[in-house]
Amino acid sequence: MKLLFLLLSGLKLGKVFGSAGTMVISLAVYALFYGWRYAAGFIALLFVHEMGHYLAARQRGLNVGLPTFIPFVGAWIELKEQPHDAETEAYVGLAGPLVGTLGALACYWLWRSGGAPNWVLAVAYSGFFLNLFNLIPISPLDGGRITAVLSPKIWLLGAPILVGLFVMSPSPMLLVIGLLAAPQLMAAWRFRADDPAHAAYYSVSGETRVTYAAAYLGLLGFLALMTHSVYQLLEGLQPG
Repeated sequence: MKLLFLLLSGLKLGKVFGSAGTMVISLAVYALFYGWRYAAGFIALLFVHEMGHYLAARQRGLNVGLPTFIPFVGAWIELKEQPHDAETEAYVGLAGPLVGTLGALACYWLWRSGGAPNWVLAVAYSGFFLNLFNLIPISPLDGGRITAVLSPKIWLLGAPILVGLFVMSPSPMLLVIGLLAAPQLMAAWRFRADDPAHAAYYSVSGETRVTYAAAYLGLLGFLALMTHSVYQLLEGLQPG
C-alpha cells in the first residue's frame, strides 16, 4: 500500500514539479529498496538514456518534453510532435540506448580503474541490461522504433522474445509491454510495403537501412556481451 501511495503521489507531483519532481520521487522509492547510492546511480543512467532521445528529437526539430520518471516502470520523454518518417523515428529511438550505453560504460570503467566500490559495477550492469532490454525489436520499446526503418514485420520476432522472458521471469511490467505491443503486432502482421498509406513514412534508401541494421546489431551484440561479462563479475564479488 505504501508503494502504491508513492506511485500515485509521483503521478500527481509529477504534474507540479515536472521532470525533476518525478526524478526525486523515483530516487526516494528506489532508495527504500536498494539504498540511496545505487538508486542515485540507476536514476542517473535512466536520465542519460532519456536525454539521448531528447537531444536526438531536438536535433531533428521535434517538439519534445523532458523525461518523466515512474518507479519500477522506467522513464520516457514526451514527444509532443511525432516523427514524420521512419528514419527520424529510428534516429530518435537509437539515440537512447546508444547514449545510455556510454553512461553504463563510464560506470564500468570507473569501477575497473579501482577507484569505485562494487555498487558502481552493479549500476553499470543495470545500465547494460536496461539498454539491452530496450533493444527487443517490438514497439513500444526502442528496438521496435529502430527496426521499423527496416520493416515493421521485424516486430513479430520480438513477440516470442517477450513471451520467453515472461516465462523465465514473470513480471507485471512485461505484461504491460505485451498489452501495449499487441495493437502494433497486429499492424505489423497486416503491413504491406507497397501499401500507398505507408509508402511515404517508410520510404528510405537501401543504404539507410543497411546503416541502421549495422548500428542496431552492433549495439545489440555489444550490450549482450557486456551484460553477460559484468554479471559474471558481480557473481564473483563480495558485497561492497
